[in-house]
Amino acid sequence: MDTMRWTDDGMLELLDQTRLPSEVVYIKCSTHEQVAAAIKRLAVRGAPAIGAAAAFGLVLAARRLKSLPGETFVAGVQAAARELAATRPTAVNLRWALERMSRRLDTAGSSDPGVLYSLLLDEARAIYSEDVAGNRKMGVFGQELIPGGARILTHCNAGALATAGYGTALGVIRAAREAGKGVSVYADETRPLLQGSRLTAWEMLQENIPVTLITDNMAGYLMAQGKVDLVLVGADRIAANGDLANKIGTYSIAVLAREHKLPFYVAAPVSTIDFSLASGSEIPIEERESIEVTHLAGRPVAPGGVNVWNPAFDITPYRLITTIITDRGMVHPPYGENLRKLFLK
Repeated sequence: MDTMRWTDDGMLELLDQTRLPSEVVYIKCSTHEQVAAAIKRLAVRGAPAIGAAAAFGLVLAARRLKSLPGETFVAGVQAAARELAATRPTAVNLRWALERMSRRLDTAGSSDPGVLYSLLLDEARAIYSEDVAGNRKMGVFGQELIPGGARILTHCNAGALATAGYGTALGVIRAAREAGKGVSVYADETRPLLQGSRLTAWEMLQENIPVTLITDNMAGYLMAQGKVDLVLVGADRIAANGDLANKIGTYSIAVLAREHKLPFYVAAPVSTIDFSLASGSEIPIEERESIEVTHLAGRPVAPGGVNVWNPAFDITPYRLITTIITDRGMVHPPYGENLRKLFLK
């Protein structure tokens, strides 16, 4: 299932993940505003996926501006980049992809809008294809950590749906299955938007990987019963010291894993590492609408007027992380030193 696809007539089609698992529907985007709206309402989600989608969104903006003079074209593309960057503050891949697109524009050596449009399209395609290839590398590295017959607990969705393809955490699981390791998955539902039950469970069923769905508050008891061998999650941003932001609830699972002496692995591309932030306390945390908590499938599940706090992410401190799996290899503590060494490879 393609998370996104660029069509021959110059449009971006995005798999609407808010409609899964009951419907498979693609949104046809012809403007960057439509891509921005899709990112904001989580029709496309997952740090690598929104980075790739934003890159193609910038191409759509460039396509619309092609008939304008060079300086006006560049100014318009830069404005579109700012609009796309503002859609979601926590996932660093979004900013990374847009900055990479902007650098391509700055180093083009041409002011011809037609030439610049073609270069931006090539760069967006490269971001997309590199993400798929990087995820497969991550899978090869990460599956070395997975023992045969492992029962893996995962949180949210870090699969093909969260990336350009194959997946980060679920990519490691796929690679372990391809290596004949006979793994199985526990997917927690991931309230409030149920990315675990709607998306991860669906992906695993599509590939005949054994999966059992649990509610979020069952994770500790599941571990206490000896039914889990390791935890494997993705990340939306990793600070220079190894602290990470991931879907709300990740921190709780990391604490439970430490209590039950289970490895807690993180799979994320190098583009997720933000060396400008010293620690997780500096990562901006997106807060979303209260209706996501007070309603479920459009129906109210809480009394009207109740106060709601709805952070989309939490911070897991580096001390709770066993290993970070990247597309350049595995990183072990001390993360402050070893992440930088990895980045300089």
